[in-house]
Amino acid sequence: MKRVRAHLRIYGRVQGVGFRWSMSREARKLGVHGWVRNLPDGTVEAVIEGEPERVEALIGWAHQGPPLARVTKVEIKWEEPEGLEGFKVVG
Repeated sequence: MKRVRAHLRIYGRVQGVGFRWSMSREARKLGVHGWVRNLPDGTVEAVIEGEPERVEALIGWAHQGPPLARVTKVEIKWEEPEGLEGFKVVG
């Protein structure tokens, strides 16, 4: 099974709207591994690993986020997978 890893930075109204918990729930539904956290500058950072189509599906979700979020931009850096297991909300 091929695995990919994406490092995301999500901009907009993404803190205080349940973004991290919603992303965690969506990741578990999709079978994607990694973590998500708020950063001091008001953005959300996430590292996600899994099968390419599942990771792409979560990236697609991140462009919308939960209902109260207003995502303006998602930066994506592709990295080498590390074999993360599970999905955590950190920070």
